[in-house]
This record gives sequence, structure tokens and C-alpha cells, in this order.
Amino acid sequence: MLFRQKKYIQFLLKATNQHGVHSPFVFLLVTKCFYVKLENTLWNKFLNAKSSTAKNHHKIKTLNFDSTSNVFEKKLLKISELGKLEGISNKNAKLLIKIIQYLKPKNILEIGTSIGLGTTAIKIANKNSSITTIEGCPEKIKIARALFLENKLNASEIIAGNFSETLLTTVQKKQFDFIYFDSNPTKEATLAFFKIGIQGIHNDSFFIFNSIYKNAEMQAAWSQIKKHPKVRVTIDIFYFGIVFFRKEQAKENFKIRV
Repeated sequence: MLFRQKKYIQFLLKATNQHGVHSPFVFLLVTKCFYVKLENTLWNKFLNAKSSTAKNHHKIKTLNFDSTSNVFEKKLLKISELGKLEGISNKNAKLLIKIIQYLKPKNILEIGTSIGLGTTAIKIANKNSSITTIEGCPEKIKIARALFLENKLNASEIIAGNFSETLLTTVQKKQFDFIYFDSNPTKEATLAFFKIGIQGIHNDSFFIFNSIYKNAEMQAAWSQIKKHPKVRVTIDIFYFGIVFFRKEQAKENFKIRV
């Protein structure tokens, strides 16, 4: 926690708003997306979905995986506890909904379903999207499927299995407009998944990395991702790291206060 607090202070000292952005593409993203108020109807839909998991105190056996997708921990946790530990925060959910609503990706891949709250935010933002989401824990998958059914979130496919086994096969099948990285917050796993993910992109695809300030490992992973030759624009909003591959853009890295 202290690491994140220290990094947030450093971030604020370096970050800017729309007045420090000279890229027209990024300027529009900041002014027409980040700084626009979210529609109440969309936000209430998400809050209603999230409240159902917050009220669910049924216990399930969870599996956690290491950077090589091997099980390293088993826990018996309440679904409400899982929502707090792994579910998307309200701040992040609001940002994610606005980004998806603005950029309108059609084919989406989520790495790390957990109990489906992040997926729910994405689907609420663009009901016409087709989402493929990957999760290794069978019990979490059951909860996510129930959440999708309860909230009528169609076109949401969950692929069960270790990411090391399922991710490559998934990206080889089709290109994705958007990939959301919300899984193991380690340098090794993040970079491995990033290298696989870029095999399934096109010029207008974008990535969002959750927890880039989670720890020193994620900071190191984010630094390497920014330097990748295919990466053209990165936007650090502290809560997320956003990556664009648009060849027509000059290579630039931004830190934006939201």
C-alpha cells in the first residue's frame, strides 16, 4: 500500500491534463472520454450488478495461479469477499465503461474473469460487443456465468483453463479490437501475456493493463511494454495503463490525471 501511495504522489507531480497534450487523437480521448460525465443509466446498471455479488456470502473454493499458471494457493472465500479482493473498483469501472463507450471495440478479450465484474462493466458499455474472457478457477467461472445470465449479458464466452494453455490458442483464432489484462500482477506473467496478445491485434487495437502501480514488478513490466517497437502511444492514468498501436501516431508516452 505504501508503494502505491508513494507512486501516486510521484504520478501527480508528473501528470498533466488536456492542456499538456498535443496529439489530436489523445486530446480527444481526454476531453471526450476521460473528462465526460458517465451516463447515470449505465452506471446504475453496473452498480446493480455489483450489489448482487456484494450481498452473496456463499463460500466457494478458489484457486490462485503463479506466473507459470500453476496452482499455488487454494482458499475458501465468500463471493462477497472475492468481489472486494478481485472485483473491479468503482473508480476503475467508471473509467473502463467510459473508455469502451468512446472507442467502441467489437471483439474483446479479457484475461482474468474472476467473478465477472470487469466483464460486466465492458458489456454494459457496449452491448453490441462480443467478449471472450479467460479464467482458470472453475468456481469463479460458475459465479461469473450466473452474473452474466442474471444481467442478460449475451455474447460473453468464458474459456476455462490455465492462461499459458488457452491464451495463445485464443488469439490465433481471430483479431481483437481490445484486450483487457486483469490477471496475475507480476512482471513475468504480464510480459508473457503481452507478447502473446500482440499476435492478435490490428492497427486500431488497444490494450488496457490493470494494476500497473500494484508493485515494483508491474512498474518494471509497464516500462518494458512502453518500449516495445509495436507500441506507438501509451497513456498512464495511474489506475490503468493504456496502449495503442496506431502506426500513423508518433511514439509518445503520456501521464494524464483523471
